[in-house]
Amino acid sequence: MAESGSGHAVVVDGPPDHGGRNLGPRPMEMLLMGLGACSSFDVVSILKKSRQQVVSCETELEATRADAVPAVFTAIHLRFIVKGYALKRQAVERAVELSAEKYCSASIMLVHAGVKITHEVTLVDMDTVEAESDH
Repeated sequence: MAESGSGHAVVVDGPPDHGGRNLGPRPMEMLLMGLGACSSFDVVSILKKSRQQVVSCETELEATRADAVPAVFTAIHLRFIVKGYALKRQAVERAVELSAEKYCSASIMLVHAGVKITHEVTLVDMDTVEAESDH
């Protein structure tokens, strides 16, 4: 059980063959989850400040780890799936860039540690989704 300074708790575990009980995410998975959450939070905040009608932002991460011990991350790819109304691609891409380069402490820390981080943006126009669901 890991408890944060703000009083929130999460179960972190490992596989049985390493002494764990498989009751929660692995520590390195938590690191990726933190990066995705930090980046997504920034992107939504930046988009709202720029008056974009964002509904949600999901971030899918793919990571490569070193074959040696310690098995550190060597590369991480973030795919931002941003849903909203009349979103401007340029605004979303700028929000992702600002998060990566200026605001997301997790991303900046990993880059400084030598991890190659790349990004991709997929926009989902909610007007189109709603029009298709009406049929």
